Amino acid sequence: MTATTGLDPLELDRIRKDFPILERMLPNGKPLVYLDSANTSQKPRAVLDTIAEHYERHNANVARAMHTLGEEATAAFEGARTKLAQFIGAPSRDEVVFTKNASEALNLVANVLAWAGEPYGVKAGDEIVVTEMEHHSNIVPWQLLCERTGAKLRWFGFTDEGRLDLSTIDELINERTKVVSLAYVSNMLGTINPVTEIARRAHEVGALVVADASQAVPQLPVDVSTLGVDFLAFTGHKMCGPTGIGVLWGRRELLEQLPPFLGGGEMIEVVRMERSTYSPPPHKFEAGTPPIAQAIGLGAAVDYLSTIGMENVAAHEREVTAYALEGLKSVGGLTILGPNEPVDRGGAISFELDGVHPHDIAQVLDELGIAVRAGHHCAWPAHRRLGVQASTRASFYLYTSTGEIDALVDGLDQVKKFFRVGEG
Repeated sequence: MTATTGLDPLELDRIRKDFPILERMLPNGKPLVYLDSANTSQKPRAVLDTIAEHYERHNANVARAMHTLGEEATAAFEGARTKLAQFIGAPSRDEVVFTKNASEALNLVANVLAWAGEPYGVKAGDEIVVTEMEHHSNIVPWQLLCERTGAKLRWFGFTDEGRLDLSTIDELINERTKVVSLAYVSNMLGTINPVTEIARRAHEVGALVVADASQAVPQLPVDVSTLGVDFLAFTGHKMCGPTGIGVLWGRRELLEQLPPFLGGGEMIEVVRMERSTYSPPPHKFEAGTPPIAQAIGLGAAVDYLSTIGMENVAAHEREVTAYALEGLKSVGGLTILGPNEPVDRGGAISFELDGVHPHDIAQVLDELGIAVRAGHHCAWPAHRRLGVQASTRASFYLYTSTGEIDALVDGLDQVKKFFRVGEG
């Protein structure tokens, strides 16, 4: 196969050198071929060094200590918030709430909407709309909300090609709809969904719109000021940052009116035995000691991605995904789940291989040094819609090379030989 990636070879080679783990030789003597970035991305040296320096030189709690270390830690932590706001085009840094991951961010929204009064509170008779291709983190919180309030959960289906079926959008999103929550980019199918179009319809009926952007913010330029959503959730570990840190962006007027999610230190103004008053956003939603080093590390990841340029990251994702789709189509007996063409799709490709269980595929590939994911990818309903129990998923990022895609295609041929499938 031949292809030109969005990053020229010299630039890609330089980027790969920024990620120490990509130089690792595995215990079986094979070089690492990492194709599981939709699960978690690898971390550049700049992020690793920033976290180490924080613990070595600036470690202290934030917003509590009046000494030098406390001031340094607070400045770095709040500086990371500013970087995140700028990275996603937020009008105000106070619209960026730190959580431990995207799952917590989505649960935060679902819970506070259960507790809120009019006009945002969810009650019996209201409807919540999601899609059939969601990650469990954008299904289960809304199921719990419906169980607690008496609201009804409804959802968009999707076509055999992995695109949302919008033919009934005017019926599905109606005067009873209170919230529409959907993935910007599917973690299983790779589909990039028409978020702005759906948000426009939702706002026509007065519904709030939540986007799970866990797969989008790492791959695409995202600007919340033009996207059209009211809340956006994403996670640090998929965008070169550390684990244990996520982000909820919300429109300021909503964050100001909605009740707190957790109670404790830092989220208060005054505490008396009779009652308490709360800090303004974002601190109203950040009870207790936050993930300080993780947020600072995520700030370093944003610096790194911004230096490369998200337009360049997105171009590389498109090119390497197109190259992978072409290569996988050459593997006999392989079926791609989701869009087969590199149009409006992200860098995750799930597939089936006739006669071989996904776990067996992943195990044989691992013996060849190739890391992929096997299972339902926290997307059971999407697999059921397509009539499959599980799948294998290869996913790419800014450091993925076409040589690694070639290794995957060759590895799948080895899988077929090992299990003696497709021999006629």
